[in-house]
Amino acid sequence: MRNILEMQQQLLPDLMEILKKRYTILHQIMLSDVIGRRTLATSLNMTERVLRAETDLLKAQGLIEIENIGMRISDSGRTLLEKLEPVVKDIFGLANLEEKIRKAYGLQKVVVIAGDCETSPLIKRELGRAGAKALLRVMQDGDVVAVTGGSTMAEVAEQLTPSANAVLKQSWFVPARGGLGESLEIQANTIASGMAKRLGAGYSLLHVPDLLGKEAYQSLVHDPNIHDIVGMIRKARIVVHGIGDAMEMARRRKMELPMVEDLQKDGALAESFGYYFDEEGVVVHKMLTLGLRLEDIMKTDIVIGIAGGKSKAKAIHAVLKFGHEGILVTDEAAAMEIVSELENKNRQQEHNAM
Repeated sequence: MRNILEMQQQLLPDLMEILKKRYTILHQIMLSDVIGRRTLATSLNMTERVLRAETDLLKAQGLIEIENIGMRISDSGRTLLEKLEPVVKDIFGLANLEEKIRKAYGLQKVVVIAGDCETSPLIKRELGRAGAKALLRVMQDGDVVAVTGGSTMAEVAEQLTPSANAVLKQSWFVPARGGLGESLEIQANTIASGMAKRLGAGYSLLHVPDLLGKEAYQSLVHDPNIHDIVGMIRKARIVVHGIGDAMEMARRRKMELPMVEDLQKDGALAESFGYYFDEEGVVVHKMLTLGLRLEDIMKTDIVIGIAGGKSKAKAIHAVLKFGHEGILVTDEAAAMEIVSELENKNRQQEHNAM
């Protein structure tokens, strides 16, 4: 397939550009559910006249439906996009980014979607959809899945729809740790219950704050109900988590200034599942919290990290250096930044070795 694409690129470069353009239009319509022509033209930086010609063709092919309220993708269009996905990854260079990151960090699988989720809510929705697909590929009936909170994970839950032949009713979703105090929509409890309801699975919740004092921790850790749910969390076969910028997460948790200064001094770049990591993936701070511990994550069969945006590249790198990710789902902006940093370091090392 790749050889054919390369030959087409040489012989028919215009054809490849047309394919890219029409795929992008169709994909944007799918992500939008329903969208007007003017809005779509603006989001794609395209004139309405050019877009009208393209959408008329897509309609004639039965790939989209045009109604008074706007355009929506048809079942045929959705099927075509799914079939085109691996081809388009090669055309856009995403497959190359995936393989470079996979090899650099020894990952099982890397999924890179086009765009930058920090610049478009539609790209963030696509990141959530890719994360949901990655989870469904590895889930088996009877699994316990631990999930963290955050806006990206909330999008994963929103995009989670089981395939027709998926049977996951014996599965169980649990929050990776407590999360009271955050906005309700992005709490791990809300996300775990939302995922379970979408798949017809069960769920258990952990109603404790994300950040605990020593006395509160000691009190809660011996509570029988808390003990049971924490036991289930620590036996999860799959962990699905977001990755945060260390300083941003410190601000969200309203950490005291001396602690923030300590994190900066220790070089904290990333936060995930309540732990703060430096550039080399070393834990420089851990929160006193109930739920998953590092030793539990190290024993987990499948760990899926989902994060995107150019500004998250250093944080993603730090968590990948920790060395216990199996699957990464990210976007093009973060992936390009990560690969660029890796290549710069390799060139620097080669220069120093001369």
